[in-house]
Amino acid sequence: MALAGMVLTGCASVVESKLSGFSANFAAAIKGNDDPKIVEQGMPSYLLLMDALIRNNPGQASVLAAAASLNSAYAGSFVPEPSRAAFMNEKAMRYAFQALCLREKRLCDPRSLPVDKLKEATEGFGKKDAGLLYAAASAWAGWIQSHGEDWGAIADLARVEALLQRVIALDDGYEQGMPHLYLGVLATVLTPALGGRPEEGKREFEKALALSGGRNLMAKVYFARQYARGVFDRELHDRLLQEVLATDPHAGDFTLSNMLALREAALLLKSADDYF
Repeated sequence: MALAGMVLTGCASVVESKLSGFSANFAAAIKGNDDPKIVEQGMPSYLLLMDALIRNNPGQASVLAAAASLNSAYAGSFVPEPSRAAFMNEKAMRYAFQALCLREKRLCDPRSLPVDKLKEATEGFGKKDAGLLYAAASAWAGWIQSHGEDWGAIADLARVEALLQRVIALDDGYEQGMPHLYLGVLATVLTPALGGRPEEGKREFEKALALSGGRNLMAKVYFARQYARGVFDRELHDRLLQEVLATDPHAGDFTLSNMLALREAALLLKSADDYF
């Protein structure tokens, strides 16, 4: 029986390794693609495949986290219908929370936890858990965005910030500054009168750009849209967007988001006269 247990454990480890490798490689292929239309048309099949992998391997946190990230990214980038985007973000958040629950039982329902208790529950997480925390935070942020009229959802912003801060504490350079980009958006999503913190957001956008070596063009787009528009800084707004349009979008894992950033930058510049 002891030998059988060792064999089963070894098989489980191999399966987890294969699934994790597939998830990571697929995500990298998506992020490095320079044809958004191909990604938009092709991703639904792989979202179904991830559902199948989870159905057969519900105990693999890495696969759940990857599925959460892919669903959230697809909803945010390619789904214009609010009701469908909300549905996909709900699914992404559910997968993310299932992954957290496998790692820490106190995080099975993180929305119910006060912020201090949420922080306590992540104190035992190490650097290897940064990806799991980031996937949960980004999926949760996407869900909040699709429920922007719900003040109960807006109240979750502090919890998402707590997860992102923990990622940064574990690995400040994780994903070349993406947690800082999310923090910048969260700090500027509300007006100052409602608790927004524009100068804090500015610092986070600048940190995200520094950690990406300036390659993350979407960071400049959000910097312009969230901060520069928020404080009515037309000069900064136009400079950032013109820099995006003048930059080669091919930049490894940032390529797909950079292609989308080009499109968004052009739209923001076109509407600038009306806004300012």
